[in-house]
Amino acid sequence: MKKWLIILAGAVVFIGGCKEGKQASTVPAKEPAIDAGQIEHGGWLTDFEKAVAKAKVEGKYVLIDFSGSDWCGWCIKLDKEVFSQQAFKDYAKDHLVLLLVDWPQQAANSKEVQAKSQPLMEKFGIDSFPTVILLDPNGEPVDKTGYRPGGAEAYVDYISKVIASAKK
Repeated sequence: MKKWLIILAGAVVFIGGCKEGKQASTVPAKEPAIDAGQIEHGGWLTDFEKAVAKAKVEGKYVLIDFSGSDWCGWCIKLDKEVFSQQAFKDYAKDHLVLLLVDWPQQAANSKEVQAKSQPLMEKFGIDSFPTVILLDPNGEPVDKTGYRPGGAEAYVDYISKVIASAKK
């Protein structure tokens, strides 16, 4: 009997692990931690004031990703093709402060995350996902875009041109 309980417990742990693994593969790697102010994977912040303050101190632009990370197909595609790619990460490290404003539906804490995201969505007039807002180091908007085809290199090229134009 003990042997079967051990096997059953192992199966439950295995199935639970597979379920989590499946979610991780369909949800972007940048899943928010509500109170942490920063997401563990990739260095995306979740606190607007902290992101703007950091950008001002470091002289960087803020890239805000308004995302429905666990349900929006285009958001998941943008994360997979651009934000999770090394070319984007390398560029962002030197030029951007990354901020995720998420609107999840399936996450256990989705209502809390949505409540935190709502004021920023209203402030920037967000009505669809994904929407990407680029702010200058003082927190002023300089561009509004979304998913763009071409992958990480094309996205970096676009952002760098926007920044160069904003600096003029």
